[in-house]
Amino acid sequence: MDRERVLSWTKAERLGLADFLDDLEGSDWEAPSLCTGWTVHDVVAHLTLSTRTTLPGMVKGMVRARGDWERMEFDAARRRAADFGPAELIAQFRDTAASTRRAPLSAPLDPLVDVLVHGQDIARPLGRVRPTPQEQTIAALEHVLASPFYGARKRLRGVRLVATDANWSRGDGQDEARGPVCDLLLLATGRAAGLPAVSGPGAERLGRAL
Repeated sequence: MDRERVLSWTKAERLGLADFLDDLEGSDWEAPSLCTGWTVHDVVAHLTLSTRTTLPGMVKGMVRARGDWERMEFDAARRRAADFGPAELIAQFRDTAASTRRAPLSAPLDPLVDVLVHGQDIARPLGRVRPTPQEQTIAALEHVLASPFYGARKRLRGVRLVATDANWSRGDGQDEARGPVCDLLLLATGRAAGLPAVSGPGAERLGRAL
């Protein structure tokens, strides 16, 4: 996929999410997100790190976390959330919306996946709706399905994803999971919050696995 197009998409989604965050109230920042154990504040802090993480910093974090990737990410987010308040984090996120930098070892589409998925991690527990653009969400979903990083191949084994709001489907499994592409993206990245909008035997199978 064209790199400049992906960068343009990512910038637009980051700026849109920054505007969304401007409207949050103080108590919203301490609310639980879809990421277990993470507050909204933690997730936003994590988002600001995608253009600031260096390879030496990542190696140091992995040593601290004893090789546990998720622990490393959580610890880094919590430290940044402790150092910066909501307004500061929103400003940082907005200031680097057009940045071409990304975390070491990540692919060009990973920052787009990051902002699309984490936008839902923030919005849904707060009872807020944050629509995602169809073409960008499909591109992110196809990347997640192809990448070994997200574990989607194992998670979706035997399941065929079928979009109900786009002419799109993937997978050769016999059990179909039918739903909006945004909810399919959430399921592909391991979030059970996508299940209520998805139907079919594939959804039932995923419900047992998530």
